[in-house]
Amino acid sequence: MRILKYAAAATLLATAPLAAAQQLSIATGGTGGTYYPYGGGLAELIGNHIEGAEAVAEVTGASVENMGLVWRGDSDLALALADTVYQAYNGTGDFEGRQLENIRALASIYPNAVQIVTLADSGIESLSDLEGKTVSVGAPGSGTEVNAEALLEANGITYDDIDARRLNFNETADAIRDGDIDAGFWSVGPPTSSIMNLATTRDIRLVGLTDEEIAKAKEAEPVFAAYTLKTGLYEGMEEPVQSIGIPNVLAVSSEMDEELAYQITKVLFEYTDELIAIHPAANDTTVEFSVESTPIGFHPGALRYYEEVGAEISDHQRP
Repeated sequence: MRILKYAAAATLLATAPLAAAQQLSIATGGTGGTYYPYGGGLAELIGNHIEGAEAVAEVTGASVENMGLVWRGDSDLALALADTVYQAYNGTGDFEGRQLENIRALASIYPNAVQIVTLADSGIESLSDLEGKTVSVGAPGSGTEVNAEALLEANGITYDDIDARRLNFNETADAIRDGDIDAGFWSVGPPTSSIMNLATTRDIRLVGLTDEEIAKAKEAEPVFAAYTLKTGLYEGMEEPVQSIGIPNVLAVSSEMDEELAYQITKVLFEYTDELIAIHPAANDTTVEFSVESTPIGFHPGALRYYEEVGAEISDHQRP
C-alpha cells in the first residue's frame, strides 16, 4: 500500500503543471501607430529570450494614459513620449499636482517625428494655415496631443484658433480621407501605417515647419529637436520635409524587480535585429541614442546593463 501511495504521489508530481511564466503587460498606443507593433515585437523578445517571462502588447490611449497605468501597477512596461515622461516624473504639465515619483526608464528607444498631414489640394501649406481649420490633435491623453498643443502654442496658435478634434491615428486618417477634417497631427516613429494607407488612396501633403517655428518649439519644450522627414517616406512625397522630433521612452515602475529590468534592457539591445524586422523605427534603438536622450532616471536594472557595456550615464539619469 505504501508503495502504491508513493507511486500515486510521483504520478501527481510528474503531471503537475510547471510554474506559470510571469505575465507582463506592455502599454502601447493605437493600432495605427508605431507603439503597438514595436510593443508587440518587444513582447516577442521577452517571451523568446527571457526564461520564465511572457509579455503582451496592450492597446491604450498612449503616452499620458500609459504613465498612469505604470504608476498604478496596471501595466508593467509602457511606451511614452519623453516630454510626457518628464512631466509625469516631475509633476508638471499634464501631471501638475500629481507627481508620479516611481516612474523609471529602461531606455529611450527611437525618436518620434511630429507629422502634420493634409490633402494635397487643401490649400494648407504652413502651420499658420491651420488657423480656422478643423484639425485632429491626436487621441485624448496621447503624446501626440501633448506635442501638437505645445507646437501650436509656441507659435501663437491656440485651440481657440482651430476646430480641434481628438482622434486616434486611424480615425484621423479616415477623417482626412473622407473630408471630415482638414488636417491632422501624428507624433510617431515614421513611417506609420495609417499615413501610408492614406497616401495610397489620396494625394497628401506633409506640412513643413520653418526654422523659426522649430526654434520657438524647442524653447517651449527642451526635449524637442529638429527632424527631417526623408523624401519618399510616403507615396507621392517628392522632397524632404522639416519638422521636429522627440524621443520615445520605455518606462517601468521603480518597484520592478532589478534582475527583470536588467534582462529586458539586455534583450532590447542585444536582439534589436528582431525588432527591426518588425518595424524600421527600431533602427534607432541603440545604447548611444538611449543615454543621449533619456530625460529621467534609469531603473537600477537598466543602469547595471549600461555600466556593463561602458555607456556614459548623466547625473540626471541616476535616481
